[in-house]
Amino acid sequence: MEITAELVKTLREKTGVGLMDCKEALKISNGDMDKAVDHLREKGLAKAQKRAGRAAMEGTVSVYIHMGGKIATMVEVNCETDFVAKTDQFQTFAKDVAMQVTAANPTYVKREDVPEEVREKEKSIYRVQAKESGKPDKILDKIAEGKLEKFYQEVCLLEQPFIKNPDVSVKDLLEDLISKMGENILVRRFTRYQLGETVEA
Repeated sequence: MEITAELVKTLREKTGVGLMDCKEALKISNGDMDKAVDHLREKGLAKAQKRAGRAAMEGTVSVYIHMGGKIATMVEVNCETDFVAKTDQFQTFAKDVAMQVTAANPTYVKREDVPEEVREKEKSIYRVQAKESGKPDKILDKIAEGKLEKFYQEVCLLEQPFIKNPDVSVKDLLEDLISKMGENILVRRFTRYQLGETVEA
């Protein structure tokens, strides 16, 4: 049986487990959703969402420098224990996130960080654009919401397609790491410096 992206997405929504683990579980269970859920539970993976509320005070600050010192990014990634913070998988993820910020230049970590006034301003612009292009009033809000999703993918780190594999988002990578490590892990903050960039007062 073909394992479609839609099937993987459904399993992920049911379990909160990362995409790669969901795909593997569906392959093993030959596309049977219930068996795939059982498989993930047996492996202890279908608990990632429950971990989200646990305190993550350990971790690392990762630095990525690009173009011979012309662009640099510092990223703080947190986890629950020093043991996980020292693993290769965690360190690699932190480095990849720093590289992502350097290349894709996001403004926020996640969509919840976007201020309400910014969100409303964007939606207002999209509504006007849709109306001026001749779209009927009844679908203006729907069009604006759709464009807002694209806006999140541009400005929110976790929503962005991963630069090394655009088929997955940074959030997908994070959820896979949470599943593998068995701890709450989060990207807390980042700072990106570009040589010659104007500093706002």
